[in-house]
Amino acid sequence: MKLVVQVKLLPTSEQAAALETSLRACNAAASDVAVLARDVRCYRNYNLRRHTYHDVKDGYALGAQAAQHVIKKVADAYKTLAANIKAGNLGKPGSKRRRAAESNPISFRWDAAQPYDARMLSWQHDARTVSIWTINGRLKTMAFTGSPNQVKAVAAHPIGESDLVHRDGMWFLYATVEIPDPELLDPTGFLGVDMGIVNIAYDSDGTRYAGTKLNGYRRRQQRLRTRLQAKDTKSAKRLLTRRRKKEARHAANVNHRIAKRIVTEAARTGRGIAVEKLTGIRDRVRLKKPQRVTLHSWAFHQLGEFLVYKARRAGVPLVEVDPRYTSQTCAACGYRDKRNRPDQEAFNCRSCGVVAHADHNAALNIAARGVVGWGAVNRPHAA
Repeated sequence: MKLVVQVKLLPTSEQAAALETSLRACNAAASDVAVLARDVRCYRNYNLRRHTYHDVKDGYALGAQAAQHVIKKVADAYKTLAANIKAGNLGKPGSKRRRAAESNPISFRWDAAQPYDARMLSWQHDARTVSIWTINGRLKTMAFTGSPNQVKAVAAHPIGESDLVHRDGMWFLYATVEIPDPELLDPTGFLGVDMGIVNIAYDSDGTRYAGTKLNGYRRRQQRLRTRLQAKDTKSAKRLLTRRRKKEARHAANVNHRIAKRIVTEAARTGRGIAVEKLTGIRDRVRLKKPQRVTLHSWAFHQLGEFLVYKARRAGVPLVEVDPRYTSQTCAACGYRDKRNRPDQEAFNCRSCGVVAHADHNAALNIAARGVVGWGAVNRPHAA
């Protein structure tokens, strides 16, 4: 499996200047390639290379590998844009946002990440330095650091493509490492996980990962954002950017801790993990207006991704199940009725009389569907 490892570069002032000059040149070239791609309606990597390679390489003093990565970055950006338009993430046909995305060329910030491959970047693990390409020549003794696990990961496993990233005045390398897949355990059952707004997650064992603190934190951040947006000054905009990043880091940390606890419990008890499919959740659920901000600000997909990769690293099977009617169906008798759930927390089966927390009942249904889904995947084929 592939794992992205972040290590921090420790450049001298001269080395940092060379990195900045190179990143600016690469992204200026990428913006020009994006304009040409839109003009000639050419978005495939190899076709676009025929139109732009020599101009990019010579006009911006880029090496051959850097020029090719710039062109591929543009092609990938347009591919992502097309996917977002097709999925409706940029609005309905004819909307202002969608028209702008469809008609204007993509542009790149000067500090947008730049890919590096093995010809442009080499690692000296004993000295804890890297040799990295810049347009001013190769920098051969740039120090790097990281946590013990990060340093061990880049030293012990094959490294693929890496991204050079400039963030908050610091330089990082995001290295993709290949680690062997652990053997999946044979599950004795499944731990169902229901995700929601009030409770970020609720598992079938009855463990509640309450979202009260996080939602309160986000409401405070929303009030601060509203006040700063009303000021509309340069300093207010700088504070908005800082708060956005701080909130994203806080939410990611909460999601990491929740995912780790769920995977650890499943591994300890020899079970797999069953989660609901989160694709399209924002279109599927119906909420009151005060809850919509919470829905659209919480990273449902991020928590799902954390569960997937942590489970895979631990050798814990994970299955996605259809979430429809899990909150209306009784986990004890299987009776389904909208009236079984009179409010957000309560579940009261109108057939057998079971009373439970609504999220716990949904998690039990998800766990049961996980068993069925796992059995269908692993059922032997008829001869």
